Amino acid sequence: MTQSISTPHAPAAIGPYSQAIRHGQLVYTSGQIPLRPDGTLVEGSIEEQARQVFANLQAVLEAAGTSLSRVIKATVFVTDLGQFAELNAVYAEHFSEPFPARSTVEVSRLPRDVLVEIEVVAVVD
Repeated sequence: MTQSISTPHAPAAIGPYSQAIRHGQLVYTSGQIPLRPDGTLVEGSIEEQARQVFANLQAVLEAAGTSLSRVIKATVFVTDLGQFAELNAVYAEHFSEPFPARSTVEVSRLPRDVLVEIEVVAVVD
């Protein structure tokens, strides 16, 4: 059974998509950018933006009955791989071994001209 996940503790979807979808024991989040739940943008360094992205992901995962500790795959989109070390430091604050599988891709542009967007797949017990 497929279930749409929604929480007011993360930015509302701004198009025809769900914050996340739960299918069986897996949760697939939509990409999260550094928007606060009220829709205002976190500007500044990639570290500041990434921390808000992780706060959003945690809120969505909690609404789905799981958490960042249950993430098995992350896909990270950045506009500048030159900032990878800074991003990686924040990433390491939120995950521990065994670390999720991860792909990191540099893209030419992200919504609202942010520096980072992350989507994850997590397991629900």
